[in-house]
Amino acid sequence: MRRGWAALLAALALGACRGTEAPQPVDPARFDRFFLWAGVPPPPAVGRARELYILGGEIRRGGTAQLVDMRAGVPHVRLARVWLTVRAERLDWNAQVWDALRAMLARWRAAGNRLEGLQIDFDAATPGLDRYRAFLGQVRRELPPGTRLSITGLLDWSANGDPAELARLDGLVDEVVIQTYQGRTTIPGYAAWFRRIDTLPLTHKIALVEGGEWTPPAALARDRRFAGYVVFLLRPPSPAGPGPRRP
Repeated sequence: MRRGWAALLAALALGACRGTEAPQPVDPARFDRFFLWAGVPPPPAVGRARELYILGGEIRRGGTAQLVDMRAGVPHVRLARVWLTVRAERLDWNAQVWDALRAMLARWRAAGNRLEGLQIDFDAATPGLDRYRAFLGQVRRELPPGTRLSITGLLDWSANGDPAELARLDGLVDEVVIQTYQGRTTIPGYAAWFRRIDTLPLTHKIALVEGGEWTPPAALARDRRFAGYVVFLLRPPSPAGPGPRRP
């Protein structure tokens, strides 16, 4: 009898240990969609990717708004679908920016890439979604007809965003990619932010950082608009400086 109780207690202890074991780090080899920033050497997994979000340009603070080309040449991707990603620190885009952006899209398409469209990487604060939506309306008017539009979104959108305001983005954007990290690290307590993710009224993907922790929140299992993961690839750390900025 004592041996029976000892065996039961041992089994319970083992189960508890398994239930609380640390999440496994995000390994690019287990995924097939990636953010690829300038200066980041692509790992072997990129060769079999189905979708790549490639940083093509930045619109930076200070001075007159302009599109800064982040690549020495146009990428040539044979198999994966490609999103041209533009990192924006401001939204006062002028005619020169729009002209440069349309020209960049045309060059990337002419190079033979399977260009899905444009992704705008901008940290739109949750309380300012109405202003961001107005800007995205202008994006739609300026882009060539048929160009798909992706945006990045903050983790806070899924938890505290106004459902009505988020619903108004449907039709303006084709998808939102929700970021779960800051820099090279997953945001602590990320699971709590996902309790309402299944109510987000937009097609959405989840962005993970290479090497960061991740355990899928339970709400994703019932999330009908969840369209997969995108891994943000990192440059290996070096004394020369930090890795790339997050999207």
